[in-house]
Amino acid sequence: MISRIIEVIICLLAGSGLGAFYFTGLWWTVRKLPTAQSPALLSLGSFVVRTAVVLAGFYLVMGDHWERLVACLLGFMTARVLLVKRLKPGGLRDRGRIPAN
Repeated sequence: MISRIIEVIICLLAGSGLGAFYFTGLWWTVRKLPTAQSPALLSLGSFVVRTAVVLAGFYLVMGDHWERLVACLLGFMTARVLLVKRLKPGGLRDRGRIPAN
């Protein structure tokens, strides 16, 4: 029972890490698009790398157990919600907590 709870927590954390990687990479890509020499290549390359890493991570975490995948996806979506709140206009950057570039 306890080992099952620990397993779910680890899957949630792994999903959160994958979500943080994916959505932070997306945020970085969108910020770099206006100055990119080839915006289409940057967009496509970023999408392919982010998606490949996340899918590989889901596959490794899942390990033939759909319950692990569900926990991982829940962590992934939780990271999305938290990062959207943090990185949107009016988030921490506009409150003076993070210095502007």
